[in-house]
Amino acid sequence: MAAKTEILTMLIEHDGRFVSGQQLSETLGISRTAIWKHIGELREAGYDIASVKRKGYKLQGRPDTLSTVAVQAGLKTKTFGKTVHFYDQVASTQEIAHKYAREGEPEGTLIVSDEQTVGRGRLGRPWHSPKRSGIWMSLILRPPIPPQQAPQLTLLAAVGIVKGLYKAADLQCEIKWPNDILVEGKKLVGILTELQADPDRVHSVIVGIGMNVNTEREQFPGELREIATSIRAETGKVVDRAALLQQILFETERLYEAYLQEGFHLVKLLWESHSATLGRSIHARTLRGTIEGEAVGLSDSGFLMLRDADGTVHEISSADIDLPSAK
Repeated sequence: MAAKTEILTMLIEHDGRFVSGQQLSETLGISRTAIWKHIGELREAGYDIASVKRKGYKLQGRPDTLSTVAVQAGLKTKTFGKTVHFYDQVASTQEIAHKYAREGEPEGTLIVSDEQTVGRGRLGRPWHSPKRSGIWMSLILRPPIPPQQAPQLTLLAAVGIVKGLYKAADLQCEIKWPNDILVEGKKLVGILTELQADPDRVHSVIVGIGMNVNTEREQFPGELREIATSIRAETGKVVDRAALLQQILFETERLYEAYLQEGFHLVKLLWESHSATLGRSIHARTLRGTIEGEAVGLSDSGFLMLRDADGTVHEISSADIDLPSAK
């Protein structure tokens, strides 16, 4: 971890209390002059850091950014987010993540931007990604699993996000199969999972996440206001995006570690407990046509099981889901 990030981590951990320059110097093994220089760089980046003679330094405010230092300072993960590529603006974090994955970047590498100009969701649909209002990110995974199991990671990410949202923002969310996080039926988060693989081996899985955090309701384009929402719109509170991202990375990494050790069963149970889909009458629009029926569970592979009017249970691997009975 860079010295600047370590300094910021210590200031955050002291939670508004002063930290002496001597303590910072001794803990990090660098000179007081180097500490002063890094404090100056943090101030230039927008951090409000007070300094008082014989007391030291105190963090009084943070900029609204998802910069590398903001994401990594205080991060509790083992690998997720230990490498961060931050951009002020990109066309799509997914495209950049694919490039880094091909170049051999390690598992857990995070690509994050304050704005996407050509954000995209599932099936190439556009994603509204205004500046400094949300979390637009892609995470590189390198799981030792066969390619046919890769869709399970979409469900895993959904559970990690729901848990992170509850811990960091006190927000109860539901998951719509396979890749949407909803609040009161409105879309808060979209997940796009893409694969780099041979027929028998996964090279990388790119998990793209678009999350509406501090978007005000009137900022959504007219056609989205009835179907999309944000944390701010739901709670009335402005959320620290970096702290939220850290919590999501932490919860997702914990679940990912359990998945690699124990398999899909735990993810399946957690996903079903947060589902907005199960037990409801739905329309599943597949490439072969629309199937209507009740969503009754997930298969052990992560497919949606749908029981039609004749009692036949269909396993659906890919579809657009409509919830006609949603309020």
